Amino acid sequence: MATLILLSSISALAMNMFLPSLPSMAVHFESTPAIVGLAVGVYLGASALLQLVAGPLSDLYGRRPVALWALAIFALTSILITYAPNIHVFLALRAVQAVSACCVVISRAIVRDTTETSESGSKIGYVTMGMAIAPMLSPALGGLLDGWLGWQANFWFLAIVGGVIWLICYLDQGETAPPSALKISSQFAEYAELLKARRFWGYCISSALGAGAFFAFLGGGPFVGSVVFNLTPEALGIYIGVPAIGYIIGNFLSGRFSRQIGIDRMVLWGLLITMAGMSLSLLVSYGGYGTATSFFGFMTFVGLGNGITMPNATAGMLSVRPHLAGAASGLGSAIMIGGGAALSAVSGLILKPGSSEIPLVGLMWLSAAGGVLCILYVRHRNATLSDK
Repeated sequence: MATLILLSSISALAMNMFLPSLPSMAVHFESTPAIVGLAVGVYLGASALLQLVAGPLSDLYGRRPVALWALAIFALTSILITYAPNIHVFLALRAVQAVSACCVVISRAIVRDTTETSESGSKIGYVTMGMAIAPMLSPALGGLLDGWLGWQANFWFLAIVGGVIWLICYLDQGETAPPSALKISSQFAEYAELLKARRFWGYCISSALGAGAFFAFLGGGPFVGSVVFNLTPEALGIYIGVPAIGYIIGNFLSGRFSRQIGIDRMVLWGLLITMAGMSLSLLVSYGGYGTATSFFGFMTFVGLGNGITMPNATAGMLSVRPHLAGAASGLGSAIMIGGGAALSAVSGLILKPGSSEIPLVGLMWLSAAGGVLCILYVRHRNATLSDK
């Protein structure tokens, strides 16, 4: 479990640790915070594409070698980023650094390899509860490292962490995937079977829209914190980590209650909690009482909702075609991350100088509402199939 938590954490760590450094990186690269902020969308977009490959490769060659290669490339790329001569090279290297997302696919597939469907939601919940510590602490640590040693220190830290997790994985993580006689082309062809399953799409889109609220926050939160509320990098790093508090609680609730309550109902409740939090945030902001504390405080509802939604939606994806666990994990994650990348980019477009936090909160509310509609369809579909 500890190794799976570490494998799942590395991608989240790399995704948002550097966010408090956006202003100083913009100065270093003679660019703007908005351009440097594209590193979030680039990372997410590349993650989506890489996860499409990671699932079939792990089904064919095994979970262990794919994880080890991904961690090695991640550590090397993190070092190269510190020597990036311009913003274009930096963004290109960030795309390569997204190879860490393959480890998320591997960890989920390992859970499915070793756990019955009825328990997988709970186990994934406990794994993601542990990995939630990374996004909670990493922005605060990134802000401190930036203040002490400069923005490059964040990526040196990531390189060291990647190397340590590689060593732990090498020593501890055994192979869990059954041998496959299929060729790589056949592995990718299995996506067709998944894409024909309407329940798989329902779980994927519910997951993508639920997580999309959080990714929109990652894309627009630094702007709101630094421009709208004039936070320092150190303070911004602390505030950005606030949603992870709710995420940890949500993951615990998933681990504790998913088996008794059922994954479909847990997904629905998680999305409704996200909607409720954003509704309260909109009311406060429209009333003219919005502050940094209220804006980031209500984001704990997004973390709580995602902590309940994501493990159970993931378990649902993997349960549709259990014999394609690796492919389902990769494809499902790619759809989720791809949707998140799009919403992250949209949040950057709707926030301009002079904007308030309201456009971002509204976008997050719409994302969660769409997820509710999707999981309601899935529940209807499951009920229909169970009657046959």
